[in-house]
Amino acid sequence: MASYDFSDEILFEIFSRAELKTMKKCRVLSKEWKDLTYESSFMRLHSERTSTMEGYLVQCSRIFTSLPSELVSIVNSGLDPKPTRDLLNFLPQPTWIVAAVNGGLVLCSRSRIGGNSFIICKPTTQQWEVIPSPKRRIWQAMISMLVLGSNPLRFKIVRLSDSRYDDIDRDRVSDSDSESEYSDEEDVSWHCEIFDSKSWEWKQSDDFKLTYYDSFENTQDVSACGGLHWLMFNHEQDKRTILSFDGDKEEWGMTSLPDSLGGKGRRVAHVSYQGKLGLINHSYETKMLDIWILNHEKIWIKKHTINLESINEKVSHSRFHSFYGADTLFMVDIGLVDIKWVSFYNFMTHKLNRIMVGGSIDSAYFIQTDSESVKLKPE
Repeated sequence: MASYDFSDEILFEIFSRAELKTMKKCRVLSKEWKDLTYESSFMRLHSERTSTMEGYLVQCSRIFTSLPSELVSIVNSGLDPKPTRDLLNFLPQPTWIVAAVNGGLVLCSRSRIGGNSFIICKPTTQQWEVIPSPKRRIWQAMISMLVLGSNPLRFKIVRLSDSRYDDIDRDRVSDSDSESEYSDEEDVSWHCEIFDSKSWEWKQSDDFKLTYYDSFENTQDVSACGGLHWLMFNHEQDKRTILSFDGDKEEWGMTSLPDSLGGKGRRVAHVSYQGKLGLINHSYETKMLDIWILNHEKIWIKKHTINLESINEKVSHSRFHSFYGADTLFMVDIGLVDIKWVSFYNFMTHKLNRIMVGGSIDSAYFIQTDSESVKLKPE
């Protein structure tokens, strides 16, 4: 069989016209192809040519009131970028986004803190299904979701709750009620409930333990390498770690961070970078940003060091959230002012795009999805 050595320009043209699922399959065949298809210029062109929805689904609020979700995108790079509002208006009731995945599935709830009533949907096809209610736990920590397969579609929802608050009735809570019964030396058990779309039911998984001094950082979970990952901080040791959940094995593990990223004096975020688990480390003093990647041998490798001096004033109230492509950082405003901005910064071209959103930003989820119907619920 003849072999063909296509130039990057030809591959760019071919892949940018391929269906989304075909393009994603090509990423696993070659490192060069993978790098090419993660360039932000390629991602924008591919989205335009294939009518793929691509951007960040942002959930905002004002004084504890949920606002309609907004899709912010820089796909039409020649135009002034504006958010697309209320993508979830096809749902039967107002909802709050509690989780979403890259492939375009969005998990919603009637309650801002999750509650017990959930709807899974795909905005591009306006399909939705009601998820059965799990065991009632008011004081849950978080809800996350990951996709394990696309043909057939299979996803899992993971709900975590702190066992110290099992018996607390929210309407009766007082300061004295909420004091922990654990001593400083005891580990803390966390409940884990898992919904599997294959069985279409919840199950109670084994509890896992954290120390009394461990706490979840105020960041979203990250889905990468077939698992979910949370950034943790240990107040006794003054160090960060990453708690991971393996979606297939349903097992928990801990990963240490590079020694240079210890302590609270740095702004650190965990991210997905080209499908791998990564870290962003921002130094206030030097105005430099380091990007680290966890390789297959579970070793942290520094990938980039970026000088932010030229944009530091414009994004001084922003938090580095994640990557849009391999060369573009996505940032969200923080603070008490209701009107906020999100930013896309390409650190190769030094181009900054700022987009205003409707309120205080509670969460932002990257989605890249087609308009093909899916079977959300097994027959």
